[in-house]
Amino acid sequence: MTTAPYDVIAIGCGPFNLGLAALADGLDDVNLAVLDSRPEFTWHRGLMFDDAMLQVSFLADLVSLVEPAHPLSFLSYLRDNDRLYQFYVREKFHPTRREYEAYLRWSAAQLDSLHFGHHVADVVWDGEFFVLSVERGDGVVPLKARHLVLGVGTEPAVPAALAGLPPERFLHSADYLFRREDLLRAGRVTVVGSGQSGAECALDLLRANAAGGPAVSWLTRTPSFAPLDYSKLVLEMTTPSYVDYFHALEEPARDRLVKEQWRHYKGISSDTLEEIHDVLYQRDLNASPMAPVDLLCGVAVEAAVARADGIELTLRHTDSGRTFEHVCDAVVAATGYSNRPLPFLKSVDPLVRRDAAGRWVINRDHSVGVSDDALGGRLFVANADLHSHGVAAPDLGIGAIRNATILNAVAGREIFRLPKSTAFTSFSLPG
Repeated sequence: MTTAPYDVIAIGCGPFNLGLAALADGLDDVNLAVLDSRPEFTWHRGLMFDDAMLQVSFLADLVSLVEPAHPLSFLSYLRDNDRLYQFYVREKFHPTRREYEAYLRWSAAQLDSLHFGHHVADVVWDGEFFVLSVERGDGVVPLKARHLVLGVGTEPAVPAALAGLPPERFLHSADYLFRREDLLRAGRVTVVGSGQSGAECALDLLRANAAGGPAVSWLTRTPSFAPLDYSKLVLEMTTPSYVDYFHALEEPARDRLVKEQWRHYKGISSDTLEEIHDVLYQRDLNASPMAPVDLLCGVAVEAAVARADGIELTLRHTDSGRTFEHVCDAVVAATGYSNRPLPFLKSVDPLVRRDAAGRWVINRDHSVGVSDDALGGRLFVANADLHSHGVAAPDLGIGAIRNATILNAVAGREIFRLPKSTAFTSFSLPG
């Protein structure tokens, strides 16, 4: 790894920055490095169920929606592994999550710009470059870059009501498969949260329950166990056309829409809901005694206390406003994720513009707004722009377009031709 200044250093190597490296590979006028503190690339290992499906088409790979003929496309991966015809005959556009991770790892292995075991401890702007203090196996090295892309991802979010539970009785869904055997030895397991992760954990526990496993309770504060809204015209809200419209709205309108549109990215796949109902139906036909199962919607966890006989949750029924107690032996919090803190940006953060809610102001090209041109280089963000770019922000299908937009901005020219029309729906006022 060179110590000469880079055009771009991307911090964090999830799918989005991996895609940035894939698109930048081979570009003569963009010298890029991606740094990650982990020893190797991995993706959602704690939720890598054998039959879990990706919720988007294989076209939402690292590159295809910008460069379909790119050598690091998903189809290139299938061809390289002699599985192209098997995928064709399968006739399913959605790969399994396990296969998608294998594709990501195959891509990572071919990119020299990725540097694992590199922890960014500090970043300062010296008037010309971002100077990074990077901890790696041989000590601390300084690296310089004209521009930064922040893609450190998210971390498990635990609501305050559950935060004090002892770790031997509590886990986030991100660690589910690592702790699964412990859960199956418990007498009563409660899953809190009804996104896709919560549904997959509940489904696995319900299958175990039918085979003589623990009692299962599945709780959600939403009015129902709601499916993802993946109807075709609704999906146009994950296209660049809708991102253009959404970004141009005033902040209060954007905040209202993000709250209203939660089913576009926080719901459950219809296939998973059908599988859960099938398990429950078959369970009802089974004459063998089984531990009880409860599905409760419209309930919110207000408090949790660990007692000698288990965990006591105080729940509020949202329709009636009444509270009641629920006791179990272990809790799985499928309560989502929040953006990771960025302590290494402490000296740069005061230069960043913030909106009325204290969030970073993100420009349409995914760069962060700064005050008074305080930085000669630019900060870009990957998947930290839900508030500014809408429900497409966490969607894998927008990753290639976002990365192409960033690389075009860095190069100051249209390296990648971006699509001009991506939706049949018109979102703006006529004319």
